[in-house]
Amino acid sequence: MIRPLPLSLAALLVTTALHAAPPQDPDVSLTVYSSADPRGFDPQQFIAQQRAGYNPNFASQVPGFGVIRDTRTISLKPDVNTVRFTDVAAFIDPTTVSFADVSPHARNAKPDKLPSIIEQSFQFDLVSPEKLLNKYIDRSITARILLADGGHEDVTGSLLSNTQGQLVIQTGAGLRILQRSQVQLKLADLPGGLITRPTLEWLVQSPDDAPRDHRIRTTYQTGGITWRADYNLLLNQDDTKADISAWVSLMNLSGIAYENAKLKLIAGDVQRVPSAGQYDRRRMEKSMMMAAESAAFEEKEFFEYHLYTLPRRTTVRNNATQQIALFPAVPDVNVDKVLLYNGLPDAAHWSIARNPHLDKNFGNQSNKKVDVYIRLDNSEEDGLGKPLPKGKVRVYKRDDADDSLEFVGEDLIDHTAKGAQILIRVGNAFDVTGERTQTDFSIDKRGHVITESYRIKLNNAKDNPVNVVVKEFLYRWHNWRITRQSDDFKKIDSRTIDFEVQVPAESSRQIEYTVRYTW
Repeated sequence: MIRPLPLSLAALLVTTALHAAPPQDPDVSLTVYSSADPRGFDPQQFIAQQRAGYNPNFASQVPGFGVIRDTRTISLKPDVNTVRFTDVAAFIDPTTVSFADVSPHARNAKPDKLPSIIEQSFQFDLVSPEKLLNKYIDRSITARILLADGGHEDVTGSLLSNTQGQLVIQTGAGLRILQRSQVQLKLADLPGGLITRPTLEWLVQSPDDAPRDHRIRTTYQTGGITWRADYNLLLNQDDTKADISAWVSLMNLSGIAYENAKLKLIAGDVQRVPSAGQYDRRRMEKSMMMAAESAAFEEKEFFEYHLYTLPRRTTVRNNATQQIALFPAVPDVNVDKVLLYNGLPDAAHWSIARNPHLDKNFGNQSNKKVDVYIRLDNSEEDGLGKPLPKGKVRVYKRDDADDSLEFVGEDLIDHTAKGAQILIRVGNAFDVTGERTQTDFSIDKRGHVITESYRIKLNNAKDNPVNVVVKEFLYRWHNWRITRQSDDFKKIDSRTIDFEVQVPAESSRQIEYTVRYTW
């Protein structure tokens, strides 16, 4: 009986005499750009797909890219040199490669006294079991079958086929068909054309009188790397203050690790021209303590974006995600809890149309849910005042009964500048509900007038009064006037008004208004 033995890449790899070791003392820095939508971007999904090997090109669909600056010392002889620059990212864009001599002796040298690239190629046909075996078609291989009694049988012959997990081997005694997953294979050498690491190969022209050793900085762009921001917000007991911490989740599927690297992040919407076929996608308490103690990113304005620089070096591992504090935890930020009632249900959509909406029943659906928001001003006066990259905000509150943190909701924020207001929707109120009713409607098509009245009823089952913001969308036409209202309102924009009222404990409150549209 044959005992199955998985075929591994390690079992196939052979030692070669390729002289392509990377130069010594590399110095690496990288800047990572993200186009990830935090609503649908899950780093662990990409990691799982990559490790399982389901789709070799999956990493190229990562929503982001990196700019790598790799500085190494290389030796050049006068005239033309062949330089193999190994350990580059697998998803490098070869058209973005730049080559600069940053040696001290090059600072004041004329361009014709510096080395220059006259030809470049990118070699990326990496070794894999499938590629190795395909290269061995019509060549001799040895397949070892492990037997149930502990012995083995060696089958040596010419490989005729490697398809659908089966090997067809021509031996002196005839054809043998073997299951690839049940054998170990022995190969003589690494066939030409296959490499173990992505490699840039250059022809470099070096002047006759140039020094032998050069400090060369190579810059290029790569896919397969991105980041996103995650925020934790811990409310105090009366929901008036919050401790806020921020983390960067950095994901690297670019094909290599960046050892002891300088790390920068760019926050903002950077324009890139998509290539044909490019994928299109436009433990809480301990973490807070760690964020307060760790060296976080230093932020500054850069062009029309914000640049975050880690003040220490770090190793960015391949096929992994890691979390780094974006900034130290900020305690006692002023916040307030807002109950907001939007009488239109989420499923009801309206849009700005070319003509008025004349249907009496348009927008008459009623939503009973009252949304709960945490509102804060991103200002130094209120305790924050930091540019915030877009990301997911998770909100927690402490349970005094056992001093544990309980999750109360989460929301997404867009890139948020200093001074801007932030609204974080955490869920729906349990004890506060609403009801929106059309009480009157009339239309004069000849006079181009619509008059419409609404009543909004708010119910409060709590044993304390609550403040509720009622948001009304005047969706029929842009030319409108409120002719009657029971309470003061605030005009938010050309189509939106807000009423803010207090609802007594264990009671209800009604708001009424009439709007007149003309066109």
